[in-house]
Amino acid sequence: MRIIGGTHRGTALAAVGKGDAGAHLRPTTDRVRESLFNVLQGGRFGDPIHGARVLDMFAGTGALGLEALSRGASQVTFVDNGRAAQKLIRENIAKLRRQSDTTLISADANKLPKGTPCDLIFLDPPYGQELGNKALNAALRGDWIAPGALIIWEESQAQIAPQGFKTLDQRRYGDTWITFLRHDA
Repeated sequence: MRIIGGTHRGTALAAVGKGDAGAHLRPTTDRVRESLFNVLQGGRFGDPIHGARVLDMFAGTGALGLEALSRGASQVTFVDNGRAAQKLIRENIAKLRRQSDTTLISADANKLPKGTPCDLIFLDPPYGQELGNKALNAALRGDWIAPGALIIWEESQAQIAPQGFKTLDQRRYGDTWITFLRHDA
């Protein structure tokens, strides 16, 4: 795994290895991440990355949030409660020397503390466990989602927009579905 574009382009990220079987680490592949960021920077959604505050829920390795930082996001908050994931996120933040513009919250994404509204949200729950809607609602209750925020939801199937959100696009990459949502505040 590596950073695909931006100021950290080509930087190798910490290897997941065997990881923790209970951690459900399933990093977004380089190919899917590259396609996703091409869509985000293609103009269809304006300029959702440059200067954005980003929330990376179920962050795993932190690759999505770090890719956003590399491409111009101003700040990223990573949320993951797995020890293996937290270790990988810390290693990757250190590798890119981005400690000053990142925060790692050790919490269940469904029980978020109060936060600062973010413009871009990556939601990548373990596939097939129906955790996405719960996490999205927890982020809303915790004031993490800014009005008009763009949400990128990665799952094993296309997702239906919950109340308060509008589906903008859906794309399939092999066994991965990316659903683009807008928060209608």
